[in-house]
Amino acid sequence: MTTWFTADTHFGHANVIHMNKRPFEGVAEMREVLISNWNAVVAPDDEVWHLGDFAYKASAAEAGHVFDRLNGRKHLIAGNHDSLTICTGMDWQSVSDLREIAVDGVRVILCHYPLLEWKAYFRQSVHLFGHVHGRRAGVGRSCDVGVDAWGYRPVTLPEVLARIGDAQNE
Repeated sequence: MTTWFTADTHFGHANVIHMNKRPFEGVAEMREVLISNWNAVVAPDDEVWHLGDFAYKASAAEAGHVFDRLNGRKHLIAGNHDSLTICTGMDWQSVSDLREIAVDGVRVILCHYPLLEWKAYFRQSVHLFGHVHGRRAGVGRSCDVGVDAWGYRPVTLPEVLARIGDAQNE
């Protein structure tokens, strides 16, 4: 089983394409590419932590249909665009605002928003976030795991550690 991280898919949100210069003609193409990219790397038994803004401007039925097509056991760290329907109307394994997990012995702090400091900041923990759509670098051992920063796909902790210059912990 592999643990994956992603954020800011914004399924159903046409304006995110223009605001973030995503290379899609419309929401249907964006949806299909994001689903295809997700399922190309995530296996059905993998764990996926979605760090917020799963869907926006999508109907509950559309968001649910997308959710059902995505591989993995999915957890949500709620973002500013995640409605009550998104948080409670789908079969998430868990829903939180902030969460601490361990992946391969590494302490990982998950939040939709980038934090300046977090629990165990000086003890080799890693903070993963979304919200900024690749437009703001993290501080210390933190990283934006949103789709805009990672080729429109989920990422693993070893990929994040390599990006933040901590490849020795892979």
